[in-house]
Amino acid sequence: MQKSRPTQHKRARERARQEKQQEKAARRLEMKNRKAAKTTTGGTQEDPDIAGIVPGPQPSPWGEDDIEQ
Repeated sequence: MQKSRPTQHKRARERARQEKQQEKAARRLEMKNRKAAKTTTGGTQEDPDIAGIVPGPQPSPWGEDDIEQ
């Protein structure tokens, strides 16, 4: 009958846990960098329906109809 070696098993579990944490941290950092690169390079496409529209009052689509009352 073999005796289990709890210290070695515990060390192996702890090492595996630390490696998993490092991998997760690396994935988080990679996703953060991807998101930052996507926003700085203009990763979103412009909607053709609203292309060229500037914020603020818009000109009337019917032209300059001056209706006096």
